[in-house]
Amino acid sequence: MKILFMGTPDFAVPSLQMLIDSTHEVVGVVTQPDKPQGRKQILTPPPVKSLAQQHGIPVHQPVSLKNEALLDLLHETQPDLILVVAYGKLLPKYILEFPKFGCMNIHGSLLPRWRGAAPIQWSVIAGDEFAGVATMKMAEGLDTGDIYLIERTKIGERETAGRLFDRLSHMGAHVLADTLVQLEQGNLVSTPQDEAQATHASMLDKEMAVIDWTKSAREIDCLIRGLNPWPIALTTLDGERMKVYSAIPEQVQGQPGTVLEADTKKGLLVACGMGALRVTELQMVGGKRMAANDYLRGHQIALGTKLGD
Repeated sequence: MKILFMGTPDFAVPSLQMLIDSTHEVVGVVTQPDKPQGRKQILTPPPVKSLAQQHGIPVHQPVSLKNEALLDLLHETQPDLILVVAYGKLLPKYILEFPKFGCMNIHGSLLPRWRGAAPIQWSVIAGDEFAGVATMKMAEGLDTGDIYLIERTKIGERETAGRLFDRLSHMGAHVLADTLVQLEQGNLVSTPQDEAQATHASMLDKEMAVIDWTKSAREIDCLIRGLNPWPIALTTLDGERMKVYSAIPEQVQGQPGTVLEADTKKGLLVACGMGALRVTELQMVGGKRMAANDYLRGHQIALGTKLGD
């Protein structure tokens, strides 16, 4: 098949690589414009663009899809199918209706749970037991199309959103390959989503990263793992911002936010609304990311200190 691929971040790279290695013809790649990154704001291409250029695939980076911005490209390439993997924008009707086999999306959740921008992170934040990927027929709504294939995986007890993101990106490529085989064989079946089970995975922001120590250790642990690698959960210590990269729940009680232990052997234990969290990796504002034990070797924290005040 002639396939037009639309994707942007690392999550989409394994799927594009699978297509490149297959017998399908990738007639072009559509991705987001290059963006400035880092402290020096260096203009950086999306990972999908870099991979496409390595293989000589034409890359297109429209600022907007409105006003039929891709129509000339569609007529030029005549794709049988458009594959969308974390592209970052909703597709207008003129794109959805153009290819013979329509537009297909890989979504990083067990649809209809976690429709939206950050499904992988929210599956961790919510404490879900399972996550997964789904291939679906794209419709005009946000992740509302009929499902083709779906695959699930158990979320690891200490797994961060970043690690799950990597696992699901490769799982997505595998499910996509199976979906395309069934499409070519003519036996691909789709199933409507159950609207009653739908939940929304909103975009992450730094405001939601502030730890509420009155919540349970389990809830805060899920937040910490779900916000790693971005934007990273945070609190304050003596008025200074402290990022928390990892922590382990323990069955100890105390006043929420209160430091119960703080030494180089026992580490940093903080009481929550239910249970406590042993912070294992942190970063103070202006400092380096480090193990909590290493931080405590050079900094004293008095027992009873209240985090978040």
